[in-house]
Amino acid sequence: MTLEIITSDALTPALHGFFTRRGGASSGIFAGLNCGPGSSDQSDSVRMNRARVADAMAVDAGALVTVHQVHSADVATVNGPIAEAERPRADAVVTATPGLALAILTADCQPVLFADTKAGVIGAAHAGWRGALDGVLEQTIDAMIALGATRTRIAAVIGPCISQRNYEVGQDFLERFLDADQGHMRFFANGENGRYQFDLPGFGLARLRAAGVDAHWTGHCTYADPAAFYSYRRSCHEGQADYGRLISVIRL
Repeated sequence: MTLEIITSDALTPALHGFFTRRGGASSGIFAGLNCGPGSSDQSDSVRMNRARVADAMAVDAGALVTVHQVHSADVATVNGPIAEAERPRADAVVTATPGLALAILTADCQPVLFADTKAGVIGAAHAGWRGALDGVLEQTIDAMIALGATRTRIAAVIGPCISQRNYEVGQDFLERFLDADQGHMRFFANGENGRYQFDLPGFGLARLRAAGVDAHWTGHCTYADPAAFYSYRRSCHEGQADYGRLISVIRL
């Protein structure tokens, strides 16, 4: 099966893609394009999947740059390939070096790809609720500007992530957001049994637009489409022992 890649006109002409799970070498609960070395999938399958992604992005596998994601607001600036064992602990990565493909892994969190193609600066961020609340999106934009990007020329696109309809949270979660800003209430809807539904992509879009960049969401929900996407929350609800990771990539 060929790879399935979601793209956005907003990032053109930067070569990019939000890859679905279709077209990979993994099997079982990881069936498809699992690109997460931190999963319990067979390492050979993960390496094969990542090699297919690199090939689709027209780079060598070593030029596919990822970071050790820790749900932080930290951003790594890179100017060359990084060995797997030397990946920085960060949740976003930026570069102005042609030929590098920046990649982020997700399974419900927001993958966000950034580009100022005129300046030749790109970025990729992993923005779950914690990272987004702590400022990973704004920090990514600042790191791009430090490399020569212009805020008003930066386009940012949120890829497949969990939608509000499928993201049930509790009172403690709500209060954490309200402690930061009472205005965050607009990203919550009433759910069942005293629970709430959180709008993660809506929150991401609002943060990006408030930061002054052109921001979009592809509109895909990871939880709602098991044939196309891995989902951490869905795997928990189904009692699975582990879950695959989707990859999102951008290069100049």
